[in-house]
Amino acid sequence: KAIMDNKQVAYLVPTTILAGQHYQNFSKRLLDFPVNIQLLCRFKTVAEQKDIIQGLTSGKVDVVIGTHRLLSADIKFKDLGLVIIDEEQRFGVRAKEKLKALRLTSDVLTLTATPIPRTLYMSLMGVKNLSIINTPPQNRLPVETFVVQYDEDLALQAVLKELKRRGQVFFVHNRIQDIDKIKEKLSRHLPPHVKLAQAHGQMPGKILERIMSDFLNAKIDILISTMIIESGIDVPNANTIIVNNAHNFGLSDLHQLRGRVGRFDKPAYAYFMFPKNEVLDTDARNRLEAIQEYSYLGSGFKIAMEDLEIRGAGNLLGDEQHGFIQA
Repeated sequence: KAIMDNKQVAYLVPTTILAGQHYQNFSKRLLDFPVNIQLLCRFKTVAEQKDIIQGLTSGKVDVVIGTHRLLSADIKFKDLGLVIIDEEQRFGVRAKEKLKALRLTSDVLTLTATPIPRTLYMSLMGVKNLSIINTPPQNRLPVETFVVQYDEDLALQAVLKELKRRGQVFFVHNRIQDIDKIKEKLSRHLPPHVKLAQAHGQMPGKILERIMSDFLNAKIDILISTMIIESGIDVPNANTIIVNNAHNFGLSDLHQLRGRVGRFDKPAYAYFMFPKNEVLDTDARNRLEAIQEYSYLGSGFKIAMEDLEIRGAGNLLGDEQHGFIQA
């Protein structure tokens, strides 16, 4: 509708991988329409970026999908009508402040499965309009969730069970220092034909892009990665996720990670593992209990409410995203 009214649309996404996926989807869906769609992220060369930015200024580009790069000072729009922020919980307050400058003249649509406490509180107070989609897509099944102590045998069983039904597995280990060791350990116990790969944010862009597209096209069976896969990536064939050291993740992170699986009509499994003999602090225990309790479809809103309760509402006018407002 925005484009029909000769306005431009900016689609802001937290990661380059997700931006690429959105770009492919948009291009496919709007193939028969006279719409100029561009992707702006770090995978583009300087010359390509310059072209796109000129197109935005002159009004040639109708839709731009991009990462934080869209918030840079050199980006000027001819007539911006709509800003869509995807996975809003991945953007800091400063990024949102920059968006406010665009907001004065354009509409803003914010999408998130788990709003951060500050945003949720704003919606509850009526500062923002809130609508909740409670109806899951057809044939979608809830993800079976297990919170368990780390057990190598259980992890292997889960992996082999998924590979047996020709599926793929996410293994999340959020420390780049020893992600290689995890890969070696796993590959030692698996049949030789199983293909493993790893992905993290410190890899060169081109390699990361190639690994992700291989995983999407089912050329890789197990992807061992950091949190980089958290935001919105859609791999319908991956239906088991194992999260190592789950006690170190925030509640919305855990829910987002679980959302990577079960995106098709197969039963999906999520294993959240914490180390043996580790004494968990109260907040970590509350988070793990909440993720196990709210595992039905459409529970993101409940999880966000729980998060608001654990972390506090934050400062509506300042920079803090959570914490109680001082008396």
